Amino acid sequence: MGSTTLLPQILNAVMRGQPKALSDPHYPGWHLAPVTGLLNDPNGFINFAGRYHLFYQWNALGCEHKFKCWGHWSSTDLLHWQHEPIALMPDEAFDRSGCYSGSAVDDNGVLTLIYTGNVKFDDGSRTAWQCLAVQNEAGCFDKLGPVIALPEGYTGHVRDPKVWRHGDQWYMVLGAQDSHKQGKVLLLRSADLRHWHPLGEIAGSGLNGLGDAGYMWECPDLFTLGETTFLICCPQGIAHEEQRFLNAHASAWLAGNFNYDTADFAHGPFHELDAGFEFYAPQTTLTADGRRLLIGWMGVPDGEEMYQPTIAQSWLHQMTCVRELDARDGRLLQRPVAELQALRGDEHRYYGRASGAPVLAAQRLELVLTGSGGITLNFAETLYLDWHGEGLRLARRSLVSGEWHYRYWRGAVTELHILCDHSSVEIFINEGEGVMSSRYFPAHHAQLTLIGDEEVNARYWPLRHLMVE
Repeated sequence: MGSTTLLPQILNAVMRGQPKALSDPHYPGWHLAPVTGLLNDPNGFINFAGRYHLFYQWNALGCEHKFKCWGHWSSTDLLHWQHEPIALMPDEAFDRSGCYSGSAVDDNGVLTLIYTGNVKFDDGSRTAWQCLAVQNEAGCFDKLGPVIALPEGYTGHVRDPKVWRHGDQWYMVLGAQDSHKQGKVLLLRSADLRHWHPLGEIAGSGLNGLGDAGYMWECPDLFTLGETTFLICCPQGIAHEEQRFLNAHASAWLAGNFNYDTADFAHGPFHELDAGFEFYAPQTTLTADGRRLLIGWMGVPDGEEMYQPTIAQSWLHQMTCVRELDARDGRLLQRPVAELQALRGDEHRYYGRASGAPVLAAQRLELVLTGSGGITLNFAETLYLDWHGEGLRLARRSLVSGEWHYRYWRGAVTELHILCDHSSVEIFINEGEGVMSSRYFPAHHAQLTLIGDEEVNARYWPLRHLMVE
């Protein structure tokens, strides 16, 4: 489907679908979401020329994983976002099956996108090109075409380039599947973004003592905080554990030491990046003042996504809140970005027995809760968080079978920092040691009820509604 037919259909879909999406009680009040159709991976997250830019995988034509474009928002403050022209559409031979994920860089003052052009053939096989596009004076993007072909020894599953500058060179990490169906992360280097030199595999299944670690590593992102280098990624096919990596596909982080001279990344074991029901495909960027920010897709491929009730209102999925990353003792910490505090209304406080706390309106709510556990948080009788001595258990019913499903976080918990929107909850644990992000779909306006005899100390704020302009 070329651009001559795709663009009018997208415009028609937006005009028809947006009123339904925006009138849906489950449509977020302050998170980013599609005006219609399906949203998934965040792409091209960058602070460029005084504005944040966030691109995203978008199918405006329906709630299926097809016709992937790059939508585009921008913001000066991470709160007030505006729509920008569609950045990429699958209208060339090298990206005709979808403009898949990638990143953005500032190339001598030119906003430049690096993305995967996905090509599927009639016989079921596929290939992938890593492609460039540059912003023009009209704010749209001109495609420069492929700069990296499918490397030898790998299947057609090579995608999601994340590019950054170090010294006078560009570097790229690239998700890949080798010919033995093992997931890998490739490292490449370039002086000009056009000519790339492979430096080998820096992580993956069978490397650095990991053993069997999945058949495809998506959405890699390599960065350093303090003395520690982190690789975040989405290793598809890693084994489910009793209380970890329970989603259909996982998001994880590895910590270690990266050597640019030898292109070697010596790292430790996997850690789950977010222990909730919905989190995938995170991407990071740097602020002008040097903070490392992250945003993720509050969804999971191949789970129960196609049973979510928002599909009836012509939209599916949302982003997480923007998070600031930090490192402590070699561990990755995530906290809500400080800019979000500008959404707060009047502060309220409660101290006493949990069951004596007021019932809170939880449509748009921020809550900081300290205590020692022994309580349950009831989100509209749809989502339950049990806080006990061993950690946390999050529970909700399957959208398919109605049976209870659970997610866990293990360890002593002293503080919960919870952000609620109309159909989402993000639970930050112990000032960022862990996070549990989940969608849920209450039948009525959400309320939060605390249950239990233990004492809690609560601070909470209503959050303002934000519209993307």
